[in-house]
Amino acid sequence: MSRIRIHHLTGYRYDGTADTSYNEARMLPSSSDEQFVLLSHLEVSPSTSTHSYVDYWGTRVTAFEVLSPHEELSITASSLVEIAPQQATADEGLSFDEVAEARSRSVGLVELSTQTELTMPPDEVIDLAFEAKARSSSPADAARGIASAVWDAVDYETGVTGVRTTAREAWAHRRGVCQDITHIALGALRRVGIPARYVSGYLHPRPSAGIGETVTGESHAWIEYWDGAWHGWDVTNDIAIGSRHVHVGRGRDYNDVPPLRGVYAGSSTSELFVKVDITLEA
Repeated sequence: MSRIRIHHLTGYRYDGTADTSYNEARMLPSSSDEQFVLLSHLEVSPSTSTHSYVDYWGTRVTAFEVLSPHEELSITASSLVEIAPQQATADEGLSFDEVAEARSRSVGLVELSTQTELTMPPDEVIDLAFEAKARSSSPADAARGIASAVWDAVDYETGVTGVRTTAREAWAHRRGVCQDITHIALGALRRVGIPARYVSGYLHPRPSAGIGETVTGESHAWIEYWDGAWHGWDVTNDIAIGSRHVHVGRGRDYNDVPPLRGVYAGSSTSELFVKVDITLEA
């Protein structure tokens, strides 16, 4: 079992003054079978009251509004999470026919089998997905094959794409960040009938880091596919989800789980800032 502390600072600097702003933050993890949240806290500056709830997809949301003029809005999320040892999968789960039957009886699975604007795959990705399926013995085998094929085809590179970049656009570049690689994989999985969802969270970036050593991190994204149960896979690194991953939100794509989203009145432009520090504590 590992214990990870996360300090995530983000917000906006305005070109002038924002008179009011209305915001939602999805930055705090929840406890599950895979992780236990020892503590989590979110601070907003300028100070204001907050309202917390769990959204449709099961993600913790902190909603707040700042009604006084401000030149900067900052949100700090602090969390300490224990990651449980990952359990080995004893079998390959359901067959493709069994997954299709289960999907026909579940609204939730249908929603996570339907493409969005961000996940719609290009023809080459569809071909890649069906080739992986043809080589596989089960949905789980196909999912891992698709993930590896996407990882092999797309290079991780920052600065090429943005939060609105679609899977088709990222594939055309063959470059992108974890968000783009995840969207491409989701589109491929859904195209061959495997329900799949987008997961946002954090990845401790340095396996060799010592206990108590703080390293610079960032938000991360990966997939979960369904074959009778949900299984995570980090397509960006082509690895199973393990003791360095902390999940925060789940949904159909990035639009369901942005760390910070809001609107403001006043200043004409704003600049986003982000800083994530991650510490392995045990």
